[in-house]
Amino acid sequence: MTIESIESFRGRARTWLAENMPRTAGREPAPIIEDDSHEWQWARELQKKLYAGGFAGICFPKEYGGLGLTPAHQQAFNEESEGYEMPLLLNSPTFSICAPTLLDMGSEEQKRERIGAAIRGEEIMCQFLSEPGGGSDLAGVRTRADRDGDHFVLNGAKIWSTSAYAADWGLCLARTDWDVPKHHGLTMFLVSTRAPGVTINRIRMVNGNREFCEEFFDNVRLPLSAVVGEVGDGWRVASQQLYHERTAMGGGSPYTSGTGHPAMMPGATPVEVATALGRTADPRVREMVGEYLALNEVAEQTSARVTRAIEAGDLPPTAASLLRLLHAEASHVKHDLAVEVAGAAVATGVGNDEGIQGRAAIGFLMRQSASLGGGSDEMSRNVVSERVLGMPREPAPDRGVPFKQVRNGR
Repeated sequence: MTIESIESFRGRARTWLAENMPRTAGREPAPIIEDDSHEWQWARELQKKLYAGGFAGICFPKEYGGLGLTPAHQQAFNEESEGYEMPLLLNSPTFSICAPTLLDMGSEEQKRERIGAAIRGEEIMCQFLSEPGGGSDLAGVRTRADRDGDHFVLNGAKIWSTSAYAADWGLCLARTDWDVPKHHGLTMFLVSTRAPGVTINRIRMVNGNREFCEEFFDNVRLPLSAVVGEVGDGWRVASQQLYHERTAMGGGSPYTSGTGHPAMMPGATPVEVATALGRTADPRVREMVGEYLALNEVAEQTSARVTRAIEAGDLPPTAASLLRLLHAEASHVKHDLAVEVAGAAVATGVGNDEGIQGRAAIGFLMRQSASLGGGSDEMSRNVVSERVLGMPREPAPDRGVPFKQVRNGR
C-alpha cells in the first residue's frame, strides 16, 4: 500500500486549514478562571473538526481511528497549522501519553474504543499515578485493587493528576499483590472518572490555575476488562507510560497536533516580552533573546535526534529522560530571561497595554513545574546514569522485600 507523500499531505493540510480552522491572530491568551469548561468543549470541537477533515490521529494506526502515517507527516501538519487554533489541551496527557500507552499495552477492545473515541474528539484521558505519601517513588503506590469475583475493588487516593476534572477515563496504577516486592505486585487499570465511588477535587496552584487534581477511590468496582496489560504486570505498563511522558515533556511525541502551549498555561517568551516592550534594539536584551533562541533550537534538534535514535534502537527507551532534562533546562532559561527582559514591573504585572509583564511573571512562578512533571530532575538523572550510561544503581533497602514488610514512613 502506497503512503501519500509528505509534500502532497502538506499541500492538502495547508488548503484544508485555511478553509476550516479558525486563526489565532488577534486572540488574547485566555485568563485563568474558575470555570474553564468552555475551553475544554472548544478543544473537543476542534478535534472533531480535525477528524471530519481527515487530519486527526495522524500517526495512530487506521484500525484504531488514525491515519497510519509517519511522524514526518505529523511534523508537516504541525508546521502548516501554525497560526491556527488547535486542540492543544488534548495533546497532554491524552494523545502524547495515555493513548500511546494503550496502543503499546492495551487490549484490542481498549485500543479500538478509547483511542478511537479520543481521536474523534469524544473522550479525554488522564493519569492516576502519584499519591499523597508517595513522593517520586511510583512503584511504592498504596492504592489497592482487591479481586472480588469477576471484578476488582479499588480503594485509595491519587494526586497531581493533570486535567483529571475534564477527563472521561484515567490510567490508574494500583497494588494487587502485597506479598511480592513492590515492582511485581502492581496492575494498571482503565477507570471511568464518572464511576460510582470516584471523587475528584481540583487544586489551586501558585499562579491561580487549577489544572491539577486529587482523587479518592472508595470501593470503585472495576470489571476484569479494565485491566491494561496483565494482572501483576502493571510496572511494565507504567514504565512504558513514563517513557511516553518523558518523551512528551521533551517535545518528542509524534502523536500531538499543533504547536505551542494551551491557553491554560500562560507565560511569555523573551522574544514576546522584548517585542511588546520595544526593547529589541537593546544590546543586552538581544543577547538574552539570542541565548533563548539558541537553546530552544538545540532542544528541538536534540529531541529529534534522540527520538530517531530510540526508534532505530541505537539508544534505549530510557534515553527519553535526556529530553526530559533538556526540556526543564530550556524552560527555566526561557522564564528567567523573560523576567529579566521585562524588568521590575513583573512584580505587579502592569505597565503596558498587552499585559506581557504579567504573563512573564506568571510563567516565572510556574518555572519549577518543568523540573517535576514526568518525574523530578533528580530521578531523570538517575535514569540516565543507571540505564543509559550503565553506572551502578543506588542502594535501595526495599529491593526484593515483600511490599507488606516495607516500612511506610513511620
